[in-house]
Amino acid sequence: MHSAVVCHPHPLFGGTLHNKVVFHTMKALNSFGFPVLRFNFRGTGLSHGEHDHGIGEVEDVRTALDWLDREYHLPIVFAGFSFGSAVGLRAACADDRVHAVIGVGTPVSPVAADSEEPRVYTFDFLDNCRKPKLFVSGARDQFGPRAKLEIMVSSIPEPKKLVIIEGADHFFAGRLKELREAIEMWLKDALSSQLSAPS
Repeated sequence: MHSAVVCHPHPLFGGTLHNKVVFHTMKALNSFGFPVLRFNFRGTGLSHGEHDHGIGEVEDVRTALDWLDREYHLPIVFAGFSFGSAVGLRAACADDRVHAVIGVGTPVSPVAADSEEPRVYTFDFLDNCRKPKLFVSGARDQFGPRAKLEIMVSSIPEPKKLVIIEGADHFFAGRLKELREAIEMWLKDALSSQLSAPS
């Protein structure tokens, strides 16, 4: 048995814990009987504080992991979508309580709206992440081009898996069922092998 946390996309562009991708990721994890925590990053919805450009948000993820650990005392599975993947993986990979990580729509290319400087996320910390890792992205993801994602995933340690969903964009419009199935299939496999092995 595990517990899980799912992190939402960028709050300045409408990302909240109610995002459809976050919801379907949560349902996939919950289908295994895991208690799953979704939360709003600082300054989002009713959460206190102000958006901190991905710095304070890493701390938000650590706080969520602390809460899960205190509440359930179970090994944790982390999942994050887009911005939630970029900031959450940074906290989760460094935390021994997290036994597996899932990056959905991981933004490996600079992301920008018309009125701002591009946000560039770095993933060099994954070079030391030896936990089971799943990356799921759409073949038409404008923030995670397939070629760049393949290069990143090929450079990081095993165990790892990359699932590209054909026809899907960054938000998996019309492809949420496939996203959910990809997570469930990987997790079923990981639970029966890697996650059940003593660490």
